[in-house]
Amino acid sequence: MNQDVSLLIIGDEDNPLYAGMGEFLSSYLKWELVSASRMVEQLEKEEHTDIAIVLYRQEAANLEVIQTIKKTSPTTAVVFLHHVQDFQLAREILRAGAIDYLVIPDEKELLSDRIEFLGNMVKVRNKQGGASSSVFSKGRGEVIAFYSGKGGSGTTLISSTFAQTLKLDSTAEVVLIDLNLQYGGVETYLGIEANRSLVDLKPVIHEISDSHIRNVTEKERFSKLEVLLSPRDAEIAEAIDEDYIKRLIRACKRSFDFVILDVPSHIDITSFAAMEEADKIFYCITPDTPSIRIFKSVEELLKRLGIHIDECLEVVVNQAGKEAELTGKDLGRFIQYPIAIEIKKDVKGVLHFINKSEPIRKEAKEKRLPLVAKDIQKWVSSLLK
Repeated sequence: MNQDVSLLIIGDEDNPLYAGMGEFLSSYLKWELVSASRMVEQLEKEEHTDIAIVLYRQEAANLEVIQTIKKTSPTTAVVFLHHVQDFQLAREILRAGAIDYLVIPDEKELLSDRIEFLGNMVKVRNKQGGASSSVFSKGRGEVIAFYSGKGGSGTTLISSTFAQTLKLDSTAEVVLIDLNLQYGGVETYLGIEANRSLVDLKPVIHEISDSHIRNVTEKERFSKLEVLLSPRDAEIAEAIDEDYIKRLIRACKRSFDFVILDVPSHIDITSFAAMEEADKIFYCITPDTPSIRIFKSVEELLKRLGIHIDECLEVVVNQAGKEAELTGKDLGRFIQYPIAIEIKKDVKGVLHFINKSEPIRKEAKEKRLPLVAKDIQKWVSSLLK
């Protein structure tokens, strides 16, 4: 029996979701059921609530409940339970601050796994004297898209190394999705050989669950990063539409703390859907004049399409250095968006790994890393603080 983690169930005794939780709750010593009206009173008690489980109720203001929990007790992790899949509600719930949206009883086993995972994070946080763990402050199904309108800007290398670093250097659950549907690319940088791809989820896309996703993902052998590979087939790619991509990303948001998207340079319905779903877009650019001109065209197009890039877009400068045509300051005069990082040019450092189809990162605490990997490691570390 778990005696370290305290749970607060927010709902009523007559809620069918609560009726099915008996076996699950028997594993926990510290738990209490309260109504939404008594929730704040319970959260303000001296004993801290580690995890709040909110039960869906049709007439209840579910979003307000979650927002109130995060406002009253910011370090309390929130998990939301529903009896059906509702992608629009799931998106709103996750944005409100919940870490997970689970469908019960379909994902009953996943509930136990996720609460156990969050419980372990609580133990780590308590050992650190109450400091919040990265998964509590940054997770919550955050979708991060890497994109560039210019080919050869290093988008796939950066996105794959970013995802791998995030997995190695934190406790977060991370999935990398290769949306280069015609040609792929991620499998080359991570050294993955497999026949399965994201298109294999098509038969179950309308009832997609965590188990479906994990049956199709491939694990990168060093970091254990989950990867949804591209079908690498132009004919199959035509069968993937906007709705498919949105359902896939939203399902991944429910199962992972971070969803990393490698978006192709051309804009079509799938890449548009991906960027529309993204919480953050990192635009990869090389410090030269053609890249700036292409960025201006991309900026104009994305704004016409209604993507609010003023709120979510940051620039990643790749191949920075003394030999570059422009510096970060030069780019700042032409581009109004914040520069997230400048990644140094290191052809010799990464070429060996690319040619051998090996990932750049292999261990959590590597001493000898190429400059690209070092820069990304520092960047990820700053994002997790």
